Amino acid sequence: MQLLVGMKNTVALFDFSKKINYKNELLAGLTVAMTMIPESLSFAILAGLSPLTGLYAAFMMGLVTAIFGGRPGMVSGGAGATIVVLIALIKTHGVEYLFATVALAGVFQMLVGIFKLGKFVRLIPQPVMYGFLNGLAVIIFMAQIEQFKITDANGVVGWLQGTALYIMLGLTALTIAIVYFFPKITKVIPASLVAIVIIFGIVLGFGIPTKTVSDIAHISGNLPNFHIPEISFSLETLQIIFPYALIMAGVGLIESLLTLSMVDEITNSKGNTNKEAVAQGLANVTNGFFGGMGGCAMVAQTLVNLNAGSRARLSGIIASLTILIIILVGAPFIEKIPMAALVGVMMMVAISTFQWVSIIIINKMPKSDIFVGITVALITIILHNLALAVLVGVIISALVFAWDNAKRIRARKLTDENGIKYYQISGPLFFGSVTTFIDKFDPVNDPDQVVIDFKESRIVDMSAIDALDKLSKKYTQQNKKLHLRHLSEDCRKMLKNAEAVIEVNIQDDPTYKVMPEK
Repeated sequence: MQLLVGMKNTVALFDFSKKINYKNELLAGLTVAMTMIPESLSFAILAGLSPLTGLYAAFMMGLVTAIFGGRPGMVSGGAGATIVVLIALIKTHGVEYLFATVALAGVFQMLVGIFKLGKFVRLIPQPVMYGFLNGLAVIIFMAQIEQFKITDANGVVGWLQGTALYIMLGLTALTIAIVYFFPKITKVIPASLVAIVIIFGIVLGFGIPTKTVSDIAHISGNLPNFHIPEISFSLETLQIIFPYALIMAGVGLIESLLTLSMVDEITNSKGNTNKEAVAQGLANVTNGFFGGMGGCAMVAQTLVNLNAGSRARLSGIIASLTILIIILVGAPFIEKIPMAALVGVMMMVAISTFQWVSIIIINKMPKSDIFVGITVALITIILHNLALAVLVGVIISALVFAWDNAKRIRARKLTDENGIKYYQISGPLFFGSVTTFIDKFDPVNDPDQVVIDFKESRIVDMSAIDALDKLSKKYTQQNKKLHLRHLSEDCRKMLKNAEAVIEVNIQDDPTYKVMPEK
């Protein structure tokens, strides 16, 4: 019985209960591994780290999140979004502080998942998603342009010239053509993998001199070893790494959960944000104790994976194990792969990442949404700070929403045969609408009995309660009585909790019922 339970749990873990196309998963995993290597190497070198630190991150992030993550088909690795925020720490305190920070960031991410806070990604509006993806597409594309540079013997970086440049351009163009046209012939084999193999064969067969992976770094190494960061475990150390860890955790989760939402849309399925947050955190804790630079979900590699036909966890596992095999024994072979092939693949990924529909419908979108999308894209491109870009986008969207709703509050006025004046309110009463709300009343000229009817309105926040308190006092000063009617249960509860700071007369209405929320 225990064996059957264990087998059932294993089936659930790897999603083998669903039909899996093993060929697609295998080929997608190999393709993803090929595209992850140069990106992980580039960001590790950019941060002043050993190339193996980036590859270890690609292996460990990919493997842990593929097995335990909340979104089959999503790929994680040593992403630039997370390492960029740690460059200053690495330069001032060294790599050991990096490992401690990555581990602490992982703990923060796990806590987000454990306390089920991942759901807040739903607060990110569609224009923010458009801006995020469009900005990311530009970053991916521009990163490939950097591969047309080379470092000479004196360490001077310059653009490729003459024949070398033309060869690189030609091979890149051929790669793009293969990736674009090959699916029109057959989708049995991922076009990206076919392009890499063909370009590799052409360069090797004809002995064409061109830039290869080995020009970035040598990637041969051993298994990652368990390693406790060599730092002073003190309050002073915590003060140093805490802000960096918090920022890294936030950046990593935002990019990962946005990627998860993107995959949900593409695959028309639903991922588990909290489970993904825990997996991202566990992967980063593993990185911190096994010498990796940490990371998060990788949008470009995820799109490569999905375009290759993967819909399960298996491709991510294969990609990670492939990277490990390359580190251990396959480095001499992989280092010969032309960079033009990888550049072409990633350029096509950038083109497919860009949300062209946002350009098509731009004249049909509200101006505020256009502004939000462009702002998020520009911050993403200029600052390479995805967390800041998304945060700014959400804040602007929230302010626009508040402003629009503030203008929607209305008051229909009528007086009955008994001389009682009614204000029938429609629209939410909150911080943005309280000024307009108060301006609609006339305590001096109103009759002695005034009723505010909230049947089509809601008291939302403390600003609304304060506004009612001030209004009530104005009528009291005129020796007039103000009544509140048709308050929903949540509004009554809010006023009950605020009895210490407000005094209003709630008029009972036994005929008014509010449907409870399900």
